[in-house]
Amino acid sequence: MANVLIVEARFYDHLNDMLVAGAKAAIEGAGHTCEVLTVPGALEVPGAIALASDSERYDAFVALGVVIRGETYHFEIVANESARGIMALTLDGLAIGNGILTTENEAQAIARADPAQLDKGGGAALAALAMLDLRERLG
Repeated sequence: MANVLIVEARFYDHLNDMLVAGAKAAIEGAGHTCEVLTVPGALEVPGAIALASDSERYDAFVALGVVIRGETYHFEIVANESARGIMALTLDGLAIGNGILTTENEAQAIARADPAQLDKGGGAALAALAMLDLRERLG
């Protein structure tokens, strides 16, 4: 049984509630345990995962959050740099599912976050578990 850490960028409460619900359902449905760690925004997610990985308490990680395009370039920085940070950690061997949504508007975010629709939180959790399985098989 794996212990999975869900790291959520808690910026849009109603959207994150859906993402976390989907991730928890997928992890627990697969017979694993999970904990949730909340950080202020998507840029803090990779750093939190790096810190948590040093504790050796977690077997895999799920990165969750929502970044909705605004009127400034900040959207691109947050979207690109959070993804880059997560990718760097995966290349270091961590099993991470990236469920940080980057959308044009709230309607797109709702459709992707809602477990009854696209369930990207659940999908990210399943990706983390798949990467954990792959790491264990390749040893």
